[in-house]
Amino acid sequence: MGWIRVCDENSLNDGDIKEFDHNNANILIARLKDKIFATDRICTHAYADLSTGFLNEEEKTITCPLHSSDFKLEDGIPQNPPAETPLKTYDVKTEDNGVYVLIE
Repeated sequence: MGWIRVCDENSLNDGDIKEFDHNNANILIARLKDKIFATDRICTHAYADLSTGFLNEEEKTITCPLHSSDFKLEDGIPQNPPAETPLKTYDVKTEDNGVYVLIE
């Protein structure tokens, strides 16, 4: 598939979470300071939309709104139960004011 434009960079402020769907991929886009992350949007423990979760800037995690599992945004690894399976993460780049996610 390749690089898919998901939003304008200036529409994504520090602490923002956006959702993006492409084919069968449900993706979460999050910005913490100058870093933009992309992961699967659905919790690996139980079906919960992580875009309604909570960002932790210090830990660089997203907290599931259903059972409070935290996932590292950089690598998708769960930090506490009940989740045990990592989230899929995606490469992100910015170019010409666009945020792009690599979907393979």
